[in-house]
Amino acid sequence: MTVNASGLPTVSTRVYPRGGLDVLSRHEVARLRDVSSGGLHELLRRCALAVLTSGSQSDDPRAAQELYPDFDIEVQQQERGIKLMLENAPAMAFVDGRVIEGVAELLFAVVRDIAYTSSEVEDSGRFDLSDSEGITSAVFEILRNARILVAHQDPNLVVCWGGHSINREEYEYTKSVGYQLGLRGLDIATGCGPGAMKGPMKGANIAHAKQRRVNNRYIGITEPGIIAAESPNPIVNELVILPDIEKRLETFVRVGHGIIVFPGGVGTAEEILYLLGILLHPNNAELPFPLVFTGPRSAAPYFEQIDRFLRLTLGDAATSRYRIIIADPAEVAREMVQGVRRVRQHRLETRDAFFFNWTLHIPFEFQQPFAPTHEAMRALDLHRERPVHLLAADLRRAFSGIVAGNVKEDGMRRIEQYGPFEIHGDHEFMQHLDALLRAFVEQRRMKIAGDYRPCYRVVA
Repeated sequence: MTVNASGLPTVSTRVYPRGGLDVLSRHEVARLRDVSSGGLHELLRRCALAVLTSGSQSDDPRAAQELYPDFDIEVQQQERGIKLMLENAPAMAFVDGRVIEGVAELLFAVVRDIAYTSSEVEDSGRFDLSDSEGITSAVFEILRNARILVAHQDPNLVVCWGGHSINREEYEYTKSVGYQLGLRGLDIATGCGPGAMKGPMKGANIAHAKQRRVNNRYIGITEPGIIAAESPNPIVNELVILPDIEKRLETFVRVGHGIIVFPGGVGTAEEILYLLGILLHPNNAELPFPLVFTGPRSAAPYFEQIDRFLRLTLGDAATSRYRIIIADPAEVAREMVQGVRRVRQHRLETRDAFFFNWTLHIPFEFQQPFAPTHEAMRALDLHRERPVHLLAADLRRAFSGIVAGNVKEDGMRRIEQYGPFEIHGDHEFMQHLDALLRAFVEQRRMKIAGDYRPCYRVVA
């Protein structure tokens, strides 16, 4: 063990395959070895450092890189497959010089997904990523390669959304809901970070242990732009990295059998608008999809404000697709169990897979990657006369841009260089959007620590 320039202990060692990279062909080994050189090396290094600092309380994507500037990772070939050479890795990921098993598994998940996405999705020509069907097929193949899709298992996966920056009462509530879900045999998928992403997993983990349940799943679903700000929490035992936020969101709604939304900030609002925008498409009118908004008693005003905003922007049809339950974890779990049963019956009737929701129609507007530049943010069409699912798509992009300006390295650099994003639209829309965003700031839902300086400006 050594100490780096920041005064932090580090470890240099080699790590051998865990999880899904224990048996590889020579071609796969060569492909993975290529990951550690050329244009993908920095991406691999950044994602690996996020895994090695699992449990970090910072949401600044540059913090870990500044604390561990001399960290490096190299993929090396050996007869049995590959090994990872770690130089000056954070000592928090090791016990007596040996890497923690869960950390090692997630490290190899990082290598697996970056290599597969680069060679088999982006460079292979197998998928038409300018086409809706091609994008969905690419998402499916990434998930299949990551072994996220499990056949011959009844629907039981609940996705939990919510903020990484929440108060202690809200965090304890997410644990209580997770506990009730776990007692009823449900598995958990989240964005894999802290706060409302960690709490449900922790609660479910305790309940699964009490029920003597085995093969429990705590799935973390992330993407390269967000993983550095929201490093995987220690409960995650399956990690998948999608290439962008849109494919990450599609993964949530394709593999989840129901979704619970806890209090959060702009990222949570983005997720809500994504799902409701899809469910409001006429093709999905009859599709069962249990959706619950929940929090402790103190969070009731938060959900009242979210509900008002959704009624104004998307109408009563949107609010009919979710139920708000306050301060009742057991009722939330019962609602999910009943909803998942309806999903199972619908999948049987439509002969759809339990492990991937092929029937759900996702319009291309929700799949197309959005680069939040200042020009793109100004060009968003936030006006009432638009079809509701298209309006939801642009509202989702507006919140996605704010997320980028808050916690994604590229977005933060743009804000530092050119100033805040400008968001334009109908006067009434902008008033309610501004009120919602101001509430997020006042409730400290934008950042975990420090004073928040808005990366946006609402222009009526």
